[in-house]
Amino acid sequence: MICDFLKYNFLINSPFTCLILMKIIIASNSFKGCCSSLDAAAAFEKGVLRAAPESEIVKIAVADGGEGTVDALIAGLSGDRCSVSVSGPTGDKVNALYGIINSTTAIIEMAAASGLTLIPECKQDPLYTSTYGTGELILDALRHGCRKIVIGIGGSATNDGGMGMAQALGVLFLDKNGSPLGSGAIELGKLDKIDCSMVDKRLCGCEVVALCDVANPLTGPDGASYVYGPQKGAHQSELYLLDANMIHFADVIKKQLGKDVLDIPGGGAAGGLGAGLIAFCNAKLQSGIETILGISGLESHLVNADLVITGEGRIDRQTAFGKVPAGVAGIAKKHGVPVIAIVGSIGDGAQSVYSTGVDSILSIVRSPMTLNDSIRDFPILAADAAERLMRIVMAFRK
Repeated sequence: MICDFLKYNFLINSPFTCLILMKIIIASNSFKGCCSSLDAAAAFEKGVLRAAPESEIVKIAVADGGEGTVDALIAGLSGDRCSVSVSGPTGDKVNALYGIINSTTAIIEMAAASGLTLIPECKQDPLYTSTYGTGELILDALRHGCRKIVIGIGGSATNDGGMGMAQALGVLFLDKNGSPLGSGAIELGKLDKIDCSMVDKRLCGCEVVALCDVANPLTGPDGASYVYGPQKGAHQSELYLLDANMIHFADVIKKQLGKDVLDIPGGGAAGGLGAGLIAFCNAKLQSGIETILGISGLESHLVNADLVITGEGRIDRQTAFGKVPAGVAGIAKKHGVPVIAIVGSIGDGAQSVYSTGVDSILSIVRSPMTLNDSIRDFPILAADAAERLMRIVMAFRK
């Protein structure tokens, strides 16, 4: 009893008490093309413990509907992983992973089958890339008996409005001569008729939820083609064609299927896959970050927390609109817990995240280096950045 009293009295009065008892939540997005959410958290944890070895660390896998969504939801719901060979964005076969929860719910990342990171930069061309492999993932989930399919729609290499996905599910897209269209956005302008009579019957009654982290409509200056086309390899001279083809695609969908997908917020996500899922799978669009944070239990872990560390590969003006750092900060702000974002790079408009609850931003880059070098050295750079952060925190807490 006396020893316990002395130990308690020392802790209460020690100038290092605040360091010993710190509770730190690490909830970072994946760093695209580099590491998963939990890999990033492990690197940050290593640096934190160098500076504050007695800290209590809680690592939470999070995502916003893009890369890392499957890992985050499987971690939160104790699911199983499935691997299947599907068509990649250029038609080459790729091995794609998805998750199954409670034998009935599939968790899919479209990026696993149709993602930009699956093809080298020299082959990136959204006029020809297809979401066919994403449809094949949906089919495999149906074969496993899944009745709910949750699809993270971020990180795409495509701009085909989800036509490839629908083709894999049995939808026929025909030109004015009755011939089936090929693949890719280049074909959308030829569309004359949509035939849904051969759609896989198992899709009927299946609930489809698309996790979306952007609010872009399908077309126009804020739409899929003009905003995201250049990131996927489109030249400025091709953007008008991409957008015009998508407008035609939406017009045929409205006339023949009775669904107006032109101006739906989030319809332009993943090169229009958001709109395609609504049109051909009766999908609901939901905020990816809100859904996953709800599943992760982040809010319960914030009780008595001292600090939240979040992050992503690049933080910029888009981050404030539904990306992981903004979503995490929004919840932490309600509990009065400070949030620091550790990121790969800081882009234009990054200061907009301060209004979401992020208190400061720290880059892992410590000297001029190439992107490849920063990806290669990420574990070291991330740990060093977290250590620098914690040494600043410790100095103030003293």
